[in-house]
Amino acid sequence: MTNLSGSMTVGLQPALRVEGLGFYYGTKKVLEGVTMAIPVGRVTAMIGPSGCGKSTLLKAFNRIAELEGRVKVTGTVEFLGQNIYDPKVNINSLRREIGMVFQRPNPFPTSIYDNIVYGVKLSGRASRGELDEIVERSLTRAVLWDEVKDSLKKSALGLSGGQQQRLCIARALAVNPKVLLMDEPCSALDPISTLKIEELIKSLREKVTITIVTHNMQQALRVSDYTAFFNTDESRIGQLVEFDSTQSIFSSPQETQTRDYVAGRFG
Repeated sequence: MTNLSGSMTVGLQPALRVEGLGFYYGTKKVLEGVTMAIPVGRVTAMIGPSGCGKSTLLKAFNRIAELEGRVKVTGTVEFLGQNIYDPKVNINSLRREIGMVFQRPNPFPTSIYDNIVYGVKLSGRASRGELDEIVERSLTRAVLWDEVKDSLKKSALGLSGGQQQRLCIARALAVNPKVLLMDEPCSALDPISTLKIEELIKSLREKVTITIVTHNMQQALRVSDYTAFFNTDESRIGQLVEFDSTQSIFSSPQETQTRDYVAGRFG
């Protein structure tokens, strides 16, 4: 029987629990009936062909999709037990708890230092000493400190693409999120930079719950503990086809569509 709700995650606390999620941009249906539980302290990969709703699901997790226009949501998304679509939820607080890194690096046109402390300053007051500590800690966690520690006042735009992406990760980590969403974070990077990002994901996995969208099957296999497969088949548009441990998805998938996709027969 196909595992859709993540029964392999039984015994693990869910960071995000999705029940019957439907998502529309205006009248366009993007997701339908998605049910899954993303466990705390693990890496979950989302795979599937373009247009199957993977990135939209990420954006639904921290409600950033609402910045792109009128949306309609059915079902529920719970973050550590709270429905994030409850009208009482503070969206800014939610986005600090559930950070996001996008497909292309998007550093602010300011210094490396100011990029890191931006979100911290929005969250409240902090002394210069505290900010200095946050900058060093965040850049160290993003495996970037040794490369930029003598250039903190220089523009972030002068960094290489791979360094800029790690800077964006450090910026997200600076506010101590519980979940980090990564939307194809390596698609615009060279192989060496990609390797560094993958090593970074592995180093963060026990302290931050990570969900990554990727079209790279080998990357999903290398970095994730669990994998969710989505498809664009007309009869199942925007639906989760299969969700299980990454090992199971790649070695013994239950659905023919999943087996064909991971084998490279379509997509």
